[in-house]
Amino acid sequence: MVEKLDDIIARFGQKVAESKQEEVSTEIDRRSSLLPERHPTRDFFIADILDWALKDDRHSMEHPMFSLSKKPDRRIRHYEHNGNSLTVAPSAYGLATIWDKDILIYLISQIVEGLNQGREDAKSRRVRFRVYDYLVSTNRPIGGEHYKRLEAGLDRLKGTNIKTNIVTGGVRIKHAFGLIDDWKIIERSPTNERMIAVEVTLSEWLYNAVAAREVLTLNRDYFRLGGALERRLYELARKHCGNQVRWAIGLELLHRKSGSASPVKRFRLEVKRMALSDDLPDYRMTYEPDPDQVIFYSKDRRTVPMSPNGGVS
Repeated sequence: MVEKLDDIIARFGQKVAESKQEEVSTEIDRRSSLLPERHPTRDFFIADILDWALKDDRHSMEHPMFSLSKKPDRRIRHYEHNGNSLTVAPSAYGLATIWDKDILIYLISQIVEGLNQGREDAKSRRVRFRVYDYLVSTNRPIGGEHYKRLEAGLDRLKGTNIKTNIVTGGVRIKHAFGLIDDWKIIERSPTNERMIAVEVTLSEWLYNAVAAREVLTLNRDYFRLGGALERRLYELARKHCGNQVRWAIGLELLHRKSGSASPVKRFRLEVKRMALSDDLPDYRMTYEPDPDQVIFYSKDRRTVPMSPNGGVS
């Protein structure tokens, strides 16, 4: 029986379809032999680690690099101690503040954890982060005003100029630098001008300290300290007292190391108030009028006696 023309056309179409399907299957098999490139080489570090310890560099904890005032501080300050010299000069925006330092602490913490995990991208000084993650991690409210404050803080960090001979990474070179080299907005909200993602390039001086693990772990309650002087004295106690029983320092030297712009008399009153409130994480402090000194004690030491004035004796 002679095949009908329609049957011949249908059978030919089926063979063509089967042939094409075989070609597609072969192409799929060929492509599936290669896995997708999940981690392309990049010259920046993505701050996306969820579980990280709070870290700060030892040098900025030791030396008064940040303003303790929320008002623009445009004074040039100079500090010398034990052979280390430090000159801090502001831009038109004013000196970077102790609250602006939260940005650096967040980035340092992420980089250190990235290096500990062996991530190659953590070897870069350029760091990208989500603004929301930063605000939540540093115990800040989520709102438009705080996005603007972050931008202002980045401007102050970029504009503040440091000239020092402090050793980082085993190298002592007297040079001048900004706390960060630059910053830029990577992504904005589609509905407003709010920043979503930001990229920051840390100074070489600061990154050298981080890469050399010249950092210390902070208590997470650091971000709950509302006062600038409380934050600064906690840093100094963490740096010098550490896990020791006590650390004593003359009040005038503590005043210089803190970077406080208050007169020594006012500073003394603030120290007494802080000793009474006992709000510092990890440490208690007391003021001793003779010989005019402040003593910090680790709260982990159960044998530390309390003094009648609410401090520690």
